[in-house]
Amino acid sequence: MATTPNHPQHVDETLVAIDAELEQLASGATWSEGPLWIPDARVVRWSDIPGDRILEWDAATGEQRVHRTGVEFTNGRALLADGAVVQCSHGRRALEVERAGAVETLVDHHGFAQLNSPNDVLVHDDGSIWFTDPPYGIVQPHEGHPGEQEYGGCAVFRLHEGVLAVMTLDILRPNGIACSPDGRTLYVTDTSAALDDGPEHCIWAFAIVGDGADVALRDRRVLAEIVPGVPDGIAVDVAGRIWSSAGDGVHVLAPDGTELLRIPVPEVVGNVCFGGDDGDELFIAATTSLYRIRTTTRGLR
Repeated sequence: MATTPNHPQHVDETLVAIDAELEQLASGATWSEGPLWIPDARVVRWSDIPGDRILEWDAATGEQRVHRTGVEFTNGRALLADGAVVQCSHGRRALEVERAGAVETLVDHHGFAQLNSPNDVLVHDDGSIWFTDPPYGIVQPHEGHPGEQEYGGCAVFRLHEGVLAVMTLDILRPNGIACSPDGRTLYVTDTSAALDDGPEHCIWAFAIVGDGADVALRDRRVLAEIVPGVPDGIAVDVAGRIWSSAGDGVHVLAPDGTELLRIPVPEVVGNVCFGGDDGDELFIAATTSLYRIRTTTRGLR
């Protein structure tokens, strides 16, 4: 285990523990993504997308291991209420669930159209599953298989009681996804470049209105633009702050988009998640490595 001097920058340095150091827990990946803390097993599971494998770091032993190989370029993942892991597959162009070692497809089409390449996923408190569907797995050969966009856009989808619905097509490259503690604000990162002098590399916020099958997104607004790099994966803490990946580390934002803190990381960050026994450890999937830093807050799950 390596430690890296950490010098939080900007407004609120109290969000990381006073004695916290950025620790490199594991390395050897090609591009690290989709970290998830699995409390029953006390492991962090994450994707090495170009390596076509799923890795795990074991909190009990401090060891890294390969969970599965030949996984069809999985990306983001989330935990279902029963402890199963729902994950995004670039290669299968599908949302799938791994339960007791077996993997099954939840959805891979919208109508007659095949999905692009599901990227990141959120399990809402109401039991619905939201996920982003940019084209990276069909346009980047090292992250999937060449293919065509069949429904003509890049959606944010919601899967509720077996019904898949398009929630928005208004984001050029929807990527990371997270929700506010009250379940009424959706955050989606956009890894596209700007068109017509609009925002680029930004985090969008939407109001979630309605319940059950009648949920919709309203009042789209730019929460923040992330520079340098792009906002890829994000996580939200119990106070509603957004912890975003960036080119220089992790940027922490207030619910109104005000930047509170930057945590430098020596590699480009792909995604983050909260975990640990007390939920106060931030795990950072960054290029070749998995890092950890102890915070003074907790994640939502």
